[in-house]
Order: sequence, then structure tokens, then C-alpha cells
Amino acid sequence: MKRLNTQLQEDGCPLELILLIRTLLAACKEISFRVSQGALAGVLGSTLSDNVQGERQKKLDVISNQILKDILSESGYVKAISSEEEDNVIGCNPEGKYLVSFDPLDGSSNTDINSLIGTIFSIFHAPQWMEPSDPSAFLQPGTQQVAAGYVLYGPSTMLAMTTGRGTHLYTLDKTHGGFLLTRGNVQVPKETQEFAINTSNQRHWEPCMQQYVADLLAGDQGPRGKNYNMRWVAAMVGDIHRVLCRGGIFAYPWDNREAKKPGKLRLMYEANPMAFLMEQAGGGASTGHGRILEVMPTDIHQRVPVLLGSADEVNACVGYYKD
Repeated sequence: MKRLNTQLQEDGCPLELILLIRTLLAACKEISFRVSQGALAGVLGSTLSDNVQGERQKKLDVISNQILKDILSESGYVKAISSEEEDNVIGCNPEGKYLVSFDPLDGSSNTDINSLIGTIFSIFHAPQWMEPSDPSAFLQPGTQQVAAGYVLYGPSTMLAMTTGRGTHLYTLDKTHGGFLLTRGNVQVPKETQEFAINTSNQRHWEPCMQQYVADLLAGDQGPRGKNYNMRWVAAMVGDIHRVLCRGGIFAYPWDNREAKKPGKLRLMYEANPMAFLMEQAGGGASTGHGRILEVMPTDIHQRVPVLLGSADEVNACVGYYKD
């Protein structure tokens, strides 16, 4: 099997980006070990504090965030980092060439039940004329990403990553500590009969989204003319991984419970990296009103609605927004 370094070199990655990715993955391997210890290490359960999003932090959220902060800030390759768990940007090396955004532990509410969780990351070039602590450096559209991916902590630890030359899946070989290519150039099937969405929120959605899901649930007796299965992991990394592997659509639409917020998921830490992965695998990625990767961010913690997955199904869903 091909090693990660070899694949990155074949994809034309500059040496410094390869070294940054290896550094980031070293942090993820440490997180993988902490996750695998679970209750034995006393890392399960919640802290007594909330993050900048107003969400109660899990102990593993805090631990994972600190591991990534420490390793990336000391690497020398990174000018600044931003995290879902931090109020502000963290300046690193003024000479660093890259910016890194990350969700240190997506789906952390699943830790207490030993279910799927993961780390999501996005890498941009750093504007050299800006100060490391300037958050406006991060306000770039997702089309400017140079690399993005996630590490999934499941029965095996897997990496899904793209540097703009296709989406590849790797598996951590714990016998020697390296990631090995196990599926190159993933292609998401254009058609699907699976969807992932939290239907308990249906009454809060826009009418167009309510109608779309109602038509899916109507199966072969409805306008879509085929039966659908619903799958929901309640961790974006788990649901997106399934979609990458076998097709489907993942949706987290706007809802009216917090009407002033444009969506639930974060553009920088979740939507952009997953959209990059999905498009590189031949899938679609939309807010319902436009391409996710073309959204111009105005804040590092900006939220957006998300439709990701099989291209034909994403297009069909977007069609309901236009009707």
C-alpha cells in the first residue's frame, strides 16, 4: 500500500505543505489514542464551561483543541490558527506560510456512547502582509483552500483528504504509526437512495426543505419514484464518510429556532473542508442558494446551511429552493 508521503508527492504538494500535514496528523494520532482510552483515562463527560458557540464543552473537546494548538503553533509552518473552540485567532509564526482552521472533535457528544467522532481541518495560504493575529486573514472563500480533510476515530482511524488532486482515503497502520492509502480518487455515486438529516427538526425548516424531505419519505409512491433509506450518525464526520464511501446526501438546513443565524454548521471548520472533499470526489456542495466554496466569509465563526453528497441528489434538493 502507498504511504501518505508518496501520494502527496505524486499530487504535487510542496514540501512545506507535506511537512505541515504530517505535523497536523501527528496531533490527530495523539487524539486517536486519547479517544481509544475512553473512560480508562477519565476523559469522558462534560466540562463546566461553554465554547464560543455557546455549547457545553466535552473534556475531549478541550484536550483535542490543546493538542492541535500546541503542535501546530510550535511547528513553524503556521502563521495562525483558528478553532471552533477558541473565541479569537491564535497567532503563531509570523513567517509561517499557512493558516489552519479546525474543529478539534466533531461529534463530541458521541464520546460518552463510544460512537463516531473526528477532527476536521482546512488549510489556506497565509497572506504575508497581515499580522498573525489578524482574523481577516482567514476570510477567504473555500475555493482558496490548499488542503482539507478529516480524521475519523472509529473501529479504525481513517483520514480523508484532498489537496486539490482528488479525494483519497487513508487508514492508520498502528503497527508503524503511518497512514496508508486504502482508497484513491474516491468517486461519489451521482445517484442515491440514502439521505442523512435530523428529521426531528422538520417543523422548523423552510417550506421548500420540508417538501423535499416529504417527497423522499413518500418513496416510490411520491414524485421521486423510488424508496429512500435514512441514516443519521449525529456527527458530521460519520455521515460525510458514509456519503463519500457509498453515496447519499447529508443536509443540515437553516431552521427558524434561531432565525437570525444563517445555519447551524460552521463555514470555516465544517462546511468548507467537507465541500472541498465532496467536490473533489465528484459530489455536490451547496447552501441551497449557491456553492458553499464560493461563500465569502465575514467572520471566522460564520455559519451556513449545508447540502452535501451525490451530485444528482444535491441538484434535486437545490431545485426545491428554486421552485
